[in-house]
Parts: sequence; C-alpha cells; structure tokens
Amino acid sequence: MQLRAFTIVYVFMKLRWALVGLGFIAGSASAQIQVELKFPRLQYIAYEPVVANLTITNLAGRDVDLRDAGGQPWFGFEVTGSEGQSIPLISKVATEPLNVPAGQRVARKINLTPVYGVHDFGTYRVRAHIYFGDLNKFFYSQTKVFEVTDARPIWQKTVGVPQEGGVSGNARTYSLMTNRFPDHTSLYVRVEDKDSGMVYATYSLGQLIAFDQPQAEFDRSNQLHVLYCAAPRMWSYARVGLNGELVSRASFAETKSRPRLVHADDGVIKVAGGMMDTPLTQAARDNAPKLSARPPGAPTDN
Repeated sequence: MQLRAFTIVYVFMKLRWALVGLGFIAGSASAQIQVELKFPRLQYIAYEPVVANLTITNLAGRDVDLRDAGGQPWFGFEVTGSEGQSIPLISKVATEPLNVPAGQRVARKINLTPVYGVHDFGTYRVRAHIYFGDLNKFFYSQTKVFEVTDARPIWQKTVGVPQEGGVSGNARTYSLMTNRFPDHTSLYVRVEDKDSGMVYATYSLGQLIAFDQPQAEFDRSNQLHVLYCAAPRMWSYARVGLNGELVSRASFAETKSRPRLVHADDGVIKVAGGMMDTPLTQAARDNAPKLSARPPGAPTDN
C-alpha cells in the first residue's frame, strides 16, 4: 500500500511539473508577438472612417516574417455588434507580407468602414489578431469598443450630376450635420446617391462655433462650397466634389467685413471679405475615402 501510494504521488508530481512546464512554454510563445489596438476616439458618425491603430511588437528574439499561409491572412479583426452578433467582412483586405525586425515595433492604420458593416447605429467590439505561420499560432489584442451614431442634420440638398463630369449616377445629395463632443462641436459633410443607396463619404470638416449657421453654395459643376465659423473671427472654407472628395480648403480671418460666399458671373464661387489665412489644396483627403473605392491593404507605416 505504501509503495502504491508513493507511486501515485510520484506520477502526480511529474504530471504537475509537466503541466507547469507546458504552461511556461505556452506563456513564452504567447509573449513572442504583442498586438495593441487603439481607436482615436469612442464615438463615430455613421459611414465616417473608423481608423484602427494597430501596433505589432516583435519579442521573438529574431526577425519575424508575417505572411498569409494556407489561405489564412496574417492579420484580421473580430468585430461584434451590440447584441453580440458577428459582423462579417464586406470587402477583403489585401495583406502584403510584413517583416518585423527583432525587438522592433511597427504601426499600421486600417480603416474598418469599407471592410466591415459597421454602419448601423450601436456599439461595436473589436479585437485584432495576428497569425504567425512559423508557429501556426494566433496572437490577439485586447478588445476595444466604439459607438456609431448619427449627427444632427442642419442642411441638405439634392443636385444633378453634370454629364460632362465623367461621374456615375444621376444625382447627389449633400448633407451638413453637426455632432457635439465634450469640448467642441464638429461640422460634418455627407455625400450620397439616395437612388442607389451609395454613401460616397462622411467626414468632419472641422470645429464649428454652434451659433453661426454655415453658408453653403453650389458652383456650375454642382460641387459644394461651405463657409463656416471655426473660431472667434476665424472662418473655414471647403469645396467638396460629387464623390465626396475634399477638393480644397482654406482659412479666412475676419477683418472689417465678415467673409461670405458669392457667385461670380461665370458661375465660379468665391469668398468675399476677410483675409485668407492658411490656404490648403489637395486632390483628396486621407480621412475621407470613398466607400466605393478598393479598401486599403496593409497600410503603410505612420
């Protein structure tokens, strides 16, 4: 009986230390790649770009090559809705291979809006994962939460699409909306084709002083021109294209006269009054992508 009891205890102790050893090994493996997920803020407007900031840290002690293997993409997200339902992919994200040097970290920005159906109002939970093919193992970030809501509409108008513009569709509906944050109010623009249900873009034009109504005008190409008060005695101007692209913007300081939009005889919209402060022109705005465009792949470093 004593020998049998000793044998049982001996086997139990070996099994216990084996499990501890396995736990140590698993813990070491799980620490080889760290994945961190962050969102710039907790609340977004429906169809606004929801940009996930992903940081990958290599603690494997050697360079790591992250690549698709066996049909499994090397990175992805698990997205669930307010009721715990899984939110499926609506467009595949291209995943180019990534080399992470030993001891280094790389950062990526991925716009979830064109990739997942996160357009409905509600709360979404997101967890990022990295697949390391050499170990046939997944590494996960902590779960982060964001909310999708809608802004307060203050202006809306539907216009036709000029035939000579080379733009698809027959009409565009432009909307201006405001959303109140804890420390400021933002002015949003949305461009959509209500006949087809296509929302081309939704994004913030910037901070708005709430008691001043923005001025909105259309030029002969039916591009939208918006002039709004962004700060005391400071005005912001933006021109928005038919597919939601931010064509140009500028700032004006109020002088003896308040800036205002005026129609020239040739159909051009100009800003009269005030003094131009900081002009800025660009063909497209990074945080205002068209949802119909091909979604970004593994984006570039910050």
